[in-house]
Amino acid sequence: MAQRTTADETLPREELAAYLQDLATEFEHGDETVSVPVGNKNVSLNPPQNVDISVEVVERSSMLRGNRETVDIELSWKP
Repeated sequence: MAQRTTADETLPREELAAYLQDLATEFEHGDETVSVPVGNKNVSLNPPQNVDISVEVVERSSMLRGNRETVDIELSWKP
């Protein structure tokens, strides 16, 4: 059974940077458990020492919709 917790929001760049720094600090501390804030909830995860990372950047330009850029960062592991 898979549990999925999602949240979409818009943040100013400063708040986004703080969120990513807080997440990095969680991984950096080396504890067995990492707390990931998702919306108004914190999800506790158990990553091993080595974590797989995938980064994808997409740049789109459209005459009708304008330009759009996305960055997807995916971290995955087997606990």
